[in-house]
Amino acid sequence: MNGSINGSHDYARVYVWEQPVRWFHWINAVTVIVLGATGWLIANPPAFMSETEASFSYWFGDVRFIHFAAAYVFTANFAFRLYWSLVGNKYSKWRNFFPLRRAQIRQIGDVLKVDILQSTQKPVHTVGHNSMAYFTYAGTGLLTVFQIASGFALYAPMSESWFPALFTWVMPLFGSEFSLRIFHYAVMWAFTVFTIIHVYLVFYHDYVEGHGVLSSMVGGWKFLEKKTIAAEEASGISPYPSKPTTPAPVAPTQVAKIN
Repeated sequence: MNGSINGSHDYARVYVWEQPVRWFHWINAVTVIVLGATGWLIANPPAFMSETEASFSYWFGDVRFIHFAAAYVFTANFAFRLYWSLVGNKYSKWRNFFPLRRAQIRQIGDVLKVDILQSTQKPVHTVGHNSMAYFTYAGTGLLTVFQIASGFALYAPMSESWFPALFTWVMPLFGSEFSLRIFHYAVMWAFTVFTIIHVYLVFYHDYVEGHGVLSSMVGGWKFLEKKTIAAEEASGISPYPSKPTTPAPVAPTQVAKIN
């Protein structure tokens, strides 16, 4: 049986996600969870009855401190990912996140037919993310920018640091601190919904496609059929080539043989 399987499928091991991208992913996952949990507590503070002296039970202040500390880590991690989109390999380039080519837009439609409409059972095989995933992550990137700007704008009045003061211009755009808090809180729930869908789709694609989608964010490697890799490189849908290829020089002896 093993012989027949190996004979019908010619797979290649591809190093897709570099270590900095994997570190970004897991740091981002942890900080989003911490920010979501503490943010919910800040918006919905529970009332605890205790006989302990109030000065000995400063738990809500600790919650806020954890939220603010996680926000700084979240911001630094996102800034690093923006930098790596400029210097990383072709699977992490910033250009992949914008569906600027017709083939990318067609691929988004193909992914929607499989993942959302389920009108076809033919999965879309890609080496990196598919175009729909890249486009979705571009959207979450914009939400990340908003959360950073709005969060530090809310933090600025109670902070003496120079960094939150950079975002004091955000609050007047929303009219009041209360309005800005509502939007900041709503986007937190948008991240929650995205996380649930993201985890489901990762397990779904890992099971259906069997290319190591889940393990690739730990080790960096994916396993795909060579014809799939060749087809994607030829189409140029995603990712873009990291740099143009130049033909290899022809030796003089080879030129003589050709002539």
